[in-house]
Amino acid sequence: MRNTAKITTAVLAAGALTLGLSACGSDKDSASDTSGPLIVAASPTPHAEILNFVKKNLAKKAGLDLEVKEFQDYIVPNTATEDGSVGANYFQNQPYLDDFNKKRGTHIVPVVTVHLEPLGLYSHKVKSADALKSGATVAVPNDAVNEARALKLLASKGLITLKDGAGNEATPQDISKNPKNLKFKEVEAAQTPRSLDDVDAAVINGNYAISAGLKPAKDALVLESAKNNPYGNFLAVKKGNENDPRVKKLAKLLTSPEVKKFIEDKYAGSVIPSF
Repeated sequence: MRNTAKITTAVLAAGALTLGLSACGSDKDSASDTSGPLIVAASPTPHAEILNFVKKNLAKKAGLDLEVKEFQDYIVPNTATEDGSVGANYFQNQPYLDDFNKKRGTHIVPVVTVHLEPLGLYSHKVKSADALKSGATVAVPNDAVNEARALKLLASKGLITLKDGAGNEATPQDISKNPKNLKFKEVEAAQTPRSLDDVDAAVINGNYAISAGLKPAKDALVLESAKNNPYGNFLAVKKGNENDPRVKKLAKLLTSPEVKKFIEDKYAGSVIPSF
């Protein structure tokens, strides 16, 4: 998941949507025709990689015709699922989905949780979080849920303290103690890896870290714990489509022993199975 990002411009969003719709076929075929292929919108890493493993190794035997459509942003997969351009998506966590549905009036629901991508703090300039100097600049994702998640990560390691009650929409204004006088630069989640040369450190979503060649389990100065973590990434559909037989088949395959082994072998702790 989402982890989560805002499109840089309206043109980009429109372009991505146009690409998604043209790639997915006409109108609402994916959602309305359960005899056709199940088209799933996904972030490239690790979501599409996991889905493509299923497609190549497991889907045919299960009688599932699966198509995977990759999207770089965290908006179009949900809007395309809502309007039926795709039948499902796989890229996000519950806090992000709750925020998205509330703000955009969509009706997306989770089906099955598959994995966790631990959020991490990375730097090209220091070797440990303790080595951050007073006044250091830290890049954080600019969307509501992931910014709060980033601040909670820093707070869990004692770098900052958040006000009581700061929840899933916490911002730097909710910091009550900042002993290092850290400064925060809010950027799109997808751009946080690119910001590493311009800031002292950056909090990066697991999927974007992996795409940038980082190894969260090895390279992160600070990494989220998987224990009791609410940010597991799941397969999601528009409400009412949970019983689509294609969706049920995919949900079963995504939580199979074969997928668990694939995740563990390929990502070596940077992506963690949640089942």
